[in-house]
Amino acid sequence: MKKFLLGAAGLIAAMSMTAPASAADLAARPYTKAPAMIPALYDWSGFYIGLNGGGGSAHKCWDLSNVAGALVGPAFREGCHDATGGFAGGQLGYRWQSAAWVFGIEAQGDWASLKGSNASAFPFGIGVTNQSKINAFGLFTGQVGYAWNNVLWYVKGGAAVVDDRYTGFVTATNAALDNATDTRWGGTVGTGVEISFAPNWSVAFEYDHLFMGNRTLNFNSTITGAFTRTESIKQDVDIGAVRVNYRWGGPVIAKY
Repeated sequence: MKKFLLGAAGLIAAMSMTAPASAADLAARPYTKAPAMIPALYDWSGFYIGLNGGGGSAHKCWDLSNVAGALVGPAFREGCHDATGGFAGGQLGYRWQSAAWVFGIEAQGDWASLKGSNASAFPFGIGVTNQSKINAFGLFTGQVGYAWNNVLWYVKGGAAVVDDRYTGFVTATNAALDNATDTRWGGTVGTGVEISFAPNWSVAFEYDHLFMGNRTLNFNSTITGAFTRTESIKQDVDIGAVRVNYRWGGPVIAKY
């Protein structure tokens, strides 16, 4: 019995000595790092309103077909000029986004001052200078774009309208001879890059070409109002603009 008790006591002492060592040999619990946050994804969906401004050039060619009731045949090419200048206005639109694709519609209106002139090549008997000026224009377009988070590249196309004024001057004295006005409809295509710099604000850089075609116009005297001549005027317009937009109605989505 005495031997049994001594053996049991020795076994207990040996176990108490080895237990701390076994615990120390256990691996520490691994540290799990919190998942990294994915940057917020910009959603281009929603209505937007903004301001724009820039410069443009309208290329115009004049063909004379009638002088004071006398037909000119074939039509006489009087010459061409570029009407250049600036413009400013605003735009209103709506976009919706599906994955990285962005679709939209927009209306834009601008006051403009694009003016140019050239000396007529027709022998009127006095030197005549033909001048043209775009006073305003509007664009009504659809858009398709592709977004890289807060950067959007888009193309646009649709209808365009310009408000034109044409005037003939005596070259030597700059006295107005006759004039005509024209509200002309055509088409437009363009492209731009837009960058969001705040949750609801963005800035864009855009180029548009306006296809305004040919239009036949009757000119009238600035003094008597009588008919003076008929001109066929071809017009194409190129414009470049900086735009700032404020958007609402679409969320900024944060993912983790």
